[in-house]
Amino acid sequence: MLRTWLTETFGLDVPVVGAPMAGVGSGRLAAAVSSAGGLGMVGAGGAATADWIAQQAAVAAAPGRPWGVGLMAWVLPDHPEQLDAVVAARPALVSVSFGPYADAVRRLQDSGIRVATQVGTAQEAVQAQDTGVDLVVARGAEGGGHGRNDVGTLALLQAVLEEVDLPVVAAGGIGTARGLAAALAAGAAGAWVGTAFLTCREAETTPAALARLLEASEADTAYGRVFDVAQRLGWPPEYGGRALRNAFFDRWEGREDELVRNDAAAAELAEGRRRQDLDVGYVYAGQGVGLLRHERTAAEVLADLAGAEDLLRGWGA
Repeated sequence: MLRTWLTETFGLDVPVVGAPMAGVGSGRLAAAVSSAGGLGMVGAGGAATADWIAQQAAVAAAPGRPWGVGLMAWVLPDHPEQLDAVVAARPALVSVSFGPYADAVRRLQDSGIRVATQVGTAQEAVQAQDTGVDLVVARGAEGGGHGRNDVGTLALLQAVLEEVDLPVVAAGGIGTARGLAAALAAGAAGAWVGTAFLTCREAETTPAALARLLEASEADTAYGRVFDVAQRLGWPPEYGGRALRNAFFDRWEGREDELVRNDAAAAELAEGRRRQDLDVGYVYAGQGVGLLRHERTAAEVLADLAGAEDLLRGWGA
């Protein structure tokens, strides 16, 4: 069995954290990942209420295995009730990323909760270590959803491992045993995996999105701020999002200054999301989307990732 800081600290069978994915990563997916030997995370979006967090936390905790929650730091000043609800739920791990997070780290750790943050540069990793987090997530540009687009996963992982003394997990483009084995061989304590779980039966992925994900290749994603700008969301500008490329993104890419004032486009996106018109509405996914072949369970994804142990043994690692 693979043994790393991640497995030893949280009692995992596989050194994998299911990335907190707002919208698709509810308590049901987190529970399934944790039950299968990883560490499942609930993704709390900007609109998540305290009641929703409490409800999903109860589902995630039901198997009696370690689980976690992902929070967006830029949301917390206006919605402190999110952090209150997470502290009350007592998860094993909380990720607080994308904005000022020092106050949240202190409060969570004072409550006995370990804290991770996602970084996209070596400088951000050093800042995270100075802030006192327990775990650094080196999230490369390949990753789905939000983060920096500055550095690819392998280059970032190496740079971060050179700069910090904390445990580091790799994120971005890791979806198979080969990817996990490569990250572990490079020195990571595990992998932070999101896209591979998007087509799981336990995810809240809609049928339309599922079909798009299974059709997509690794070249079918795009990175930018189009969808955030159209929704008037308060994401810090350095953190864009990677999603499946579609007609709405192509039409507005490079025209974000115009888009922020275009109410008709904002309404079009809202209506497209409501109708599940994915030529307009978005599906966040990373470059590992091309590895998705069919719908699976979270347990099947974890079983595949666990094959990293045999690969490492075969490589003599």
